[in-house]
Amino acid sequence: MELDGAIDGSDDSEEAADLFRVVGRQVRLLRERAGLTQRELGERLGYSEELIRSLERGRRTPQPEFLDAADDLLGAGGLLRSTMEDVKRAKARARVKHPAWFNDYAKLERQAVELHDYSTLAMPGLLQTEDHARAVFTSRQPLLPDDVVEQRVLARMERQEILTSWPPPLTTFIIEESVLRRPIGGHDVHCRQLEKLVELAGLRSVELQVMPTYVDEHPSLGGPFILLTPKGRAQMGYLEVQNISKLITDLEEVRMLSARYGSIRGQALSPRESLVLIEKILGEQ
Repeated sequence: MELDGAIDGSDDSEEAADLFRVVGRQVRLLRERAGLTQRELGERLGYSEELIRSLERGRRTPQPEFLDAADDLLGAGGLLRSTMEDVKRAKARARVKHPAWFNDYAKLERQAVELHDYSTLAMPGLLQTEDHARAVFTSRQPLLPDDVVEQRVLARMERQEILTSWPPPLTTFIIEESVLRRPIGGHDVHCRQLEKLVELAGLRSVELQVMPTYVDEHPSLGGPFILLTPKGRAQMGYLEVQNISKLITDLEEVRMLSARYGSIRGQALSPRESLVLIEKILGEQ
């Protein structure tokens, strides 16, 4: 589902963004001094090339564990490590603000211990690359101002931290095959998006399945939905269409959504078969 959080334009947010850009420039200079590409640095630290690129541009919050490892690997002599407390304080001060229709879900998502997402039209926000997200927001109608586009891209990237935090929530995604074949953002952006799906499918906490278009029966043609279990609370459902959203807490309605999700999983390709299909589509590009 396309969930589109935005960042409030407060002074704290702007100061945090400025700090993240400064840290990003330091990482880039140290990496180049070490003669490493973004991909090589990512491989040595256990991060994707896209994440390194986003960090260097100041579009992702540099996490303490990254700063610690990068300081040692790049021979920074404590330069990156010394920014850790400033980054923590800046992140705490910066207020992330979502549209009213999205805000309740965003708070619950950060508390999730389980999350199950069925997507029919758009790539799940938690799986999007930065460039894919930017293409989504740039082409949106009515048009968004450039600064709002960048704010929303950053907010979406921030949400994805739950996939790599510890302990991560158990997440499953079922994506309609048609979503994988729609080249949002053009050829290069689309290829990188498919590559990211392959990378994420390798995480122990992520299970990715594809609903193929050739099936002649379908247990749910009513649109996308999410099942979410916040820590210490019962499972609930989330629906969203045209900036109208609904949290579902009624036990019977949640039970029906859960049963429907189980049926979809049963008819979708297995995770291994899904990975083969994604790689096949990628090879066709």
